[in-house]
Amino acid sequence: MRTFAIFAMVVLMVTPLLTQNQDQAQAITDPLQVTSRSKPDVQKFALDKLFMSYIVGGTAWSPDGKSIAFISNISGRRNLWLVAASGGAPVQITTSDQRQASPAWSPDGKWIAFISDHDGNEQWDIFLVHSAGGEVTNLTHTPEIAETDPAWSPDGKSLAYLVKPKTSPNWEIDVMDISTRQVQHITKGTPKHLNVANFAWSPDGSQIAYTLENANGKDSNIMIADVATRKSKNMTNHKGDLHFVVNDWSPDGKFLLMTSDAVNGYQNIGLMEIASQQIDWLTTDKWEYMGGNFSPNGKLLTWTANVDGNTDITVFTIANRTPQVLPLKKGTNILGGSESAFSRDGSHLLVHHNGADSPTDVWVYDFASGQSRAVTHSLAAGVRAEDMVEPFLVHFPSNDGKWQISAFVYVPCNLQRKPENPAIVYIHGGPSSQTVNSFDRSIQYLVNQGYIVIAPNYRGSTGYGKDFQEANFMDMGGGDLQDNLAAADWIKKTGYVDPKKLIIMGGSYGVYMTMMGVTKAPDLWAAGVAIVPFVNWFTEIENEDPLLREIDLATMGDPVKEKARYEERSPIFFVDKIKAHLLLLAGAYDPRCPKSEAQQVADAVHKRGGVAELKIYEDEGHGFARRENQIDAYTRVANFLKEHVPPALNAKAK
Repeated sequence: MRTFAIFAMVVLMVTPLLTQNQDQAQAITDPLQVTSRSKPDVQKFALDKLFMSYIVGGTAWSPDGKSIAFISNISGRRNLWLVAASGGAPVQITTSDQRQASPAWSPDGKWIAFISDHDGNEQWDIFLVHSAGGEVTNLTHTPEIAETDPAWSPDGKSLAYLVKPKTSPNWEIDVMDISTRQVQHITKGTPKHLNVANFAWSPDGSQIAYTLENANGKDSNIMIADVATRKSKNMTNHKGDLHFVVNDWSPDGKFLLMTSDAVNGYQNIGLMEIASQQIDWLTTDKWEYMGGNFSPNGKLLTWTANVDGNTDITVFTIANRTPQVLPLKKGTNILGGSESAFSRDGSHLLVHHNGADSPTDVWVYDFASGQSRAVTHSLAAGVRAEDMVEPFLVHFPSNDGKWQISAFVYVPCNLQRKPENPAIVYIHGGPSSQTVNSFDRSIQYLVNQGYIVIAPNYRGSTGYGKDFQEANFMDMGGGDLQDNLAAADWIKKTGYVDPKKLIIMGGSYGVYMTMMGVTKAPDLWAAGVAIVPFVNWFTEIENEDPLLREIDLATMGDPVKEKARYEERSPIFFVDKIKAHLLLLAGAYDPRCPKSEAQQVADAVHKRGGVAELKIYEDEGHGFARRENQIDAYTRVANFLKEHVPPALNAKAK
């Protein structure tokens, strides 16, 4: 899909955890349980300083375990940095005006591979730089072909990676011999409705296990390819629609760590014995799990558990089948490392922590001491974590009564419970994505300025099982829109919100929801903010990346046969209904939601005399990577909202 994460959350429970599934749902939250914290000394954030809090991306262990490579925008661009595993000042390894990602450290410790594109166009090339810095080499040099996810072979002689020509609807696997630059196509000619999603080398380098998924998102298999013959074998032949995803290969080569919804419709963890293809299920719960890695000695493995947007890391001892949840601060805790989260000697684990008051930082967990320490410190100096607002986790029924909806609610400090404040329904992209328990600069800034925020996980979101995730198939803009409208209804019941000051806001598919909201429920909204939007299913499918086109066709149907649905669910045909003021932000090189989508809306609204401010960033893609553009974009958002839907002027301490 066109996932675009523009927000993240930390959880403050207001309802008890009763069960872990939609069938036995959690308690409905009384809106009056949501309160405004009294904090007389809360300081107003300066937006530019808040965005100086830097972003931490992909990470990789050095083979000796002494250093960690990571991607960060410390300099204002997402480049490659190194930091000692014991902590200290980071050192910049690459300097580029273009964004970089996916570092992978060679087994001999000499080289780091990474990817970079041009102005956000997602046509990635693979680059190589010495681990001590120096000249950067472009290994692929293919402006019309994207290569991503470089992974070194165990002997360090080759790189495997995913590859997709700009005109192709799917990813394949290539392997490059580093010394000769010769390339083998490990997979080739994959049907357009299928796609290679991820892969893992076997310990001896003779095979590659990979995930082959259907464009409709309902089904996938684990395959094993022989590198020499380039022939693949299906390891998970099954009936019906089920997901099987490969995570890692055991050091002895006998097992695959995998994630699948085959047990109960929720992602769980399994161990597959390769010889027999039998699966030993290690979890059978009704939350979403994701497999991690085997330890180098094969005695441990890892996974993460996403419980209503709050993620923990588990280390599992295979011999006695004992799980241990790592003692990390609550929030979004995920496994780091390109090859593995484990250091090569197995003594440490690389993790990323994110919380309401803390942007993503790299942490190292020490197995011997049972302690973890941060090795990066991304929150900008002068920004007080104590002024951040932790959201409430709330639950309410969908309008049609079919589902329970989970949402996060941010309430500014020092509000009186009077219906005088503006509120934002803040909608995640995807739609196969989730509002999770992590840090978001834009939300913290808007809440700090006096805006209440509710961010729902509407049907179609990940994290709540297969049925919930697929509940909007062939119904995009239908039930999922109603779930977001239900969030608007719910937040009004808290007693804090002026019903005439409702704002709808999102990015990518969240903007599609935003535009559906302002056209299908025009009397509800005072303003709408659309970040990298799409509004016309016909032109979207015509102009978007071929892979996304296959996904959209699989989830929306054929535009000729389903013409009526396409028209009814395309906001562009209902622009005359819009009453809200609109702000539209887009990237000129966006392959997911082309800038023409935003231009269509602005032109149509202007034609009828409405308010639609449009800004296209000429050096950005799907989302904004350059810090100055991030600051400019959210300054525009803040100024637009303050002009058209200002915060209550008389809000004061209780």
